[in-house]
Amino acid sequence: MSKRSAEYWIAEVIARLKRRYRREMRTSLNHSNAWELLVATMLSAQAQDAQVNKVTPGLFRRYPDIESYVHLRPVQLYPYISSIGLFRSKAKNIIGSARYISEHFCGTVPNDMDSMLMLPGVGRKTANVVLANYFGKNYGIAVDTHCITVSMRLFRYRTKNAEVIERRLMRFVPQKEWGNVNHLFIALGRDTCKARRKECGRCALIDLCPSSDLRMKKR
Repeated sequence: MSKRSAEYWIAEVIARLKRRYRREMRTSLNHSNAWELLVATMLSAQAQDAQVNKVTPGLFRRYPDIESYVHLRPVQLYPYISSIGLFRSKAKNIIGSARYISEHFCGTVPNDMDSMLMLPGVGRKTANVVLANYFGKNYGIAVDTHCITVSMRLFRYRTKNAEVIERRLMRFVPQKEWGNVNHLFIALGRDTCKARRKECGRCALIDLCPSSDLRMKKR
């Protein structure tokens, strides 16, 4: 595929996904500020967003800002987040991040990738979610399990390494769309491109995806 053809192809892929999933082009994690989104995103690792949204209202009412976490012990967060997987390590990292932000960023969540990655428990996926969804900055592409599944089928990637997939996508997808790709691929993964069973007959990309049942039959 030539560069021009590849550019046209990815533009059509994104355009179709936008037409079908435009309403889902935002994070489903409830938040009212950058700190709340950071906490919710940290809690969402290996957990469903819907479950995170059930626990954060009580957590944020009890501890409404960064400073209210600084002097806590992890065990004090357990009653609020114990229904979330890995809650003990997440509690430790949330408090550690609050302390680091308070000490090094004057109590304000940083808005650049290098600074975000200094926070305990914050990797590129979490940083990308916060930077793109709250600050509107596209430093990269948040790659979760849905993105991995879709990328492996759509781009024929043979790796499940999130950082490798992110680097490849960043070379291929226009930067202005980096913040959208995560939401669009998640929506597609939840709808038709499921990890256990793909439903190509309902997919908006059936004639574009090299792994679709239609394309496979024509070979």
